[in-house]
Amino acid sequence: MPSASTGASTTMGATSSVTSSVRSSTAAVDSRLTPGGPGYRRMSFALFLAGVATFALLYSTQALLPLVSTDFGVSASEASWTVSAATGALALFVLPMSALSERFGRRTLMTASLAVAVTVGLLVPFAPSIGALVALRAVQGAALAGLPASATAYLAEEVRPKALITAIGLFVAGNSVGGMSGRVITGWVAQEWGWRVAVAAIGIIAVACAVAFRMLLPAPKHFTPGSLRPRVLARTVRDHLANPLLRRLYAIGALFMMVFGGVYTVIGYRLTEAPFSLPQGIIGSIFLVYLVGTVSASTAGRLVARLGRRGSLYLAGGTTTAGLLLSLVDSLPLVLLGLVLITAGFFAGHAVASSSVSHTAKQGRAQASALYQSAYYIGSSAGSTLGAVAFHAGGWAGTVALGLFAVLGVVTITLLGSHAARAQARHEPALAH
Repeated sequence: MPSASTGASTTMGATSSVTSSVRSSTAAVDSRLTPGGPGYRRMSFALFLAGVATFALLYSTQALLPLVSTDFGVSASEASWTVSAATGALALFVLPMSALSERFGRRTLMTASLAVAVTVGLLVPFAPSIGALVALRAVQGAALAGLPASATAYLAEEVRPKALITAIGLFVAGNSVGGMSGRVITGWVAQEWGWRVAVAAIGIIAVACAVAFRMLLPAPKHFTPGSLRPRVLARTVRDHLANPLLRRLYAIGALFMMVFGGVYTVIGYRLTEAPFSLPQGIIGSIFLVYLVGTVSASTAGRLVARLGRRGSLYLAGGTTTAGLLLSLVDSLPLVLLGLVLITAGFFAGHAVASSSVSHTAKQGRAQASALYQSAYYIGSSAGSTLGAVAFHAGGWAGTVALGLFAVLGVVTITLLGSHAARAQARHEPALAH
């Protein structure tokens, strides 16, 4: 029976080869980071610190705007440009920076961006005029543009898909901690020593975060260098913008951030006025409500698993709306509760939308994330400026009206997405028959 024996041997050899191939493929998939696995905690903490540094630097002057206005003798809308210039520059530079990350690597670009941003952060306290301050903040925002898109692209490449929303949620949670700690620290430091010393303190904290980030972040194992050719970049961007789902997600991110930027740019002015008349240190402590955003962002994965992406966005929009309406009441506890709801709704919506972008884009993830971040920070810049203008024209009610208009846009776009999904579901069975 030689032939039968040979056949069995051949079959077993083929089976062994297939099994080996499957195991090899599984091993390749398993090499990506997952919760509880080696390197995941280091990666999460490193990107958490990057998020802390990014938001602490980006919004370092936001809680100090009344003091900046007094020091330079400018209005609220003029002082708000110290925030808008940083977020606007970030929005303009995030796409070119994402292209550089495709060529030189995510970790390399994030490290360089943080290095430049913290250096400028140490120069900001010495700005001699409002014009110089705005210019330095614009440079800082442009440098920070290398962080958001590169971080989400790094996660999309290095983390297993099932853990992606949770991982991005942790990065967004770092943003919320950075935004909170930056404002709280600057509030109390500024009350004693002025806004310049307060901004310098944030710069020193950001230096420590940047050093720890570079030491902790694992080297990428799944990054493949891309092309810097303008045609390739333009084609990738065009493909992303042609995707209806991505377009909706970009608009949702911009509108959510318009609410958030407007509210937190103006809230300091409202709380310094009657009937509250709070000191700067207490106003800075108001930003402790960012801790709510840390929780809502880090639990976004479970929220999507239970309600789906669109259900989560509806919930985030409804929560934000309730917060805006509560904040209209001239009662400090209700204003604080309103800020809690606004913050929870915003960070949940942002985490869901940004992670959905990374999940949807199969190629050119850095550019897809960059387009989202660009829209997101355009929304922040517009919210900061328009929120201040609305406050000047109609008081806090004007700022709230702007926020409600933006949330209405989020709900409308999500409804359009639900309609498109139902239409596609009806169309696919028809094609099958």
